Amino acid sequence: MAPRLQERYEQEIAPALLKEFSFKNRMQAPKLKKIVVNMGLGEAIQNPKVVDAAVDELRAICGQQPVVNRARKSIATFKLRQGMAIGCSVTLRRDRMWEFFDRLVNLAIPQVRDFRGLSEKAFDGRGNFTLGLKEQIIFPEIDYDKVEKIRGLNVTIVTSANNDEEGRALLRHLGMPFRR
Repeated sequence: MAPRLQERYEQEIAPALLKEFSFKNRMQAPKLKKIVVNMGLGEAIQNPKVVDAAVDELRAICGQQPVVNRARKSIATFKLRQGMAIGCSVTLRRDRMWEFFDRLVNLAIPQVRDFRGLSEKAFDGRGNFTLGLKEQIIFPEIDYDKVEKIRGLNVTIVTSANNDEEGRALLRHLGMPFRR
């Protein structure tokens, strides 16, 4: 069974986008391709165990095993050696992507303190949207008592849109809370 947001996209949102941008073919309507969730860990240079905690938290949030990102080259001023673990990331596609997006928009983002909406300026020119979250504890899967340190994470939503206007329309129809 397809996730509820995907079914809503196919039945309501895609036809609305076809009409809004006067596309001739249903395949021209922008859609979500993937969502990349990334957690950079600068403090992992001093304490390598930080990576394990971050991997566990990302696994809980996304429901998928994260990939540990390693340094490509050494940088002496940061005391960074080539091959050191400095972050972790997850690429979500298909059902997991739709379910994560649904949880992000309906459960996690409303938990942010003093939330007034997301900026529409975070598009990259090709219809992809990136947002930074300051705390991983806004996700209901994270047990607040077991978190030793609050870390931020980046969420990049990659769409098939040709420009920012189409990407913005897609995300607005999907329920992304942009500022007015």
